[in-house]
Amino acid sequence: RLSCIRNNIWLASCGVLSSGLAVLSSFGLMLFCGVPFVVTVANAPFLILGVGVDDMFIMIASWEQSLRKKEKSSVKSLLAETYAEAALSVTITTLTDVLAFFIGTWTAFPSVRSFCLYTGTAFIFCYVYTMTFFGAVLVLNHKREQGNRHWLTFMRVDVGQAENSCLYNACCIGSCSRQPSQPEGEHPMSVFFKKYYGPFVTNKWIKVLMVLLYGAYLGGSIYGCTQIREGIDLRNLANDDSYVIPYYDDDDKYFSTYGPRVMVVITESVDYWNESVRLGIESCAQNLE
Repeated sequence: RLSCIRNNIWLASCGVLSSGLAVLSSFGLMLFCGVPFVVTVANAPFLILGVGVDDMFIMIASWEQSLRKKEKSSVKSLLAETYAEAALSVTITTLTDVLAFFIGTWTAFPSVRSFCLYTGTAFIFCYVYTMTFFGAVLVLNHKREQGNRHWLTFMRVDVGQAENSCLYNACCIGSCSRQPSQPEGEHPMSVFFKKYYGPFVTNKWIKVLMVLLYGAYLGGSIYGCTQIREGIDLRNLANDDSYVIPYYDDDDKYFSTYGPRVMVVITESVDYWNESVRLGIESCAQNLE
């Protein structure tokens, strides 16, 4: 926003901070419980940040909508209305994410198990901080706006006074105009979905088309699931121009019928000059074969 009173930079920053607090809390708890930290866990903060910022936008949108409905209402009723609108959506998205990652802890791979534990716990903390910490920040930001306080200095801004210079108005109000900015109307994106997109998708023929498209999508998804093969192709881990790719191609072409190579490592000192020891090693190799 151009208005230096209604600018919500700190609100957005606190939304990101909320995700950061969730990452710190979950990592601290998991490390305290002795869950191994693997390198893949370092990618978890990006997932948490995406979900946390999404929850932040939902909360802010619900708050703005409640504010337009009840301009004269108390802060308590505004926050109650915001949670009534936003909490359900935030809860469902968090629940599905947490279930998905905690189901992943059943895998036999320890690295994947650690990643799912860290990330699933972080989603829980992200939900808690969004419902508590960020809700409190919304209220504090609203009180700052009501008090006509600057977004950066938090000093009270004098609006509408003739003696204020253009520079003062530009820095403290947002424009050279001596008139305070008016409350903003409905967001253009909300207007588009309400007046144009909503009536379009509820049209009878569009509904039929949507059902057909979803049926085709579902059929393609089921077919794709039948084509999934477990495993990993090591060729996909190398660059396209890497010398490793021709090696894997030749290995698959000439040696695939022999199966994987098996190696036996003897970790103790062995008297190879002793004939009985050599015979024992050969007997062990024959048994393995």
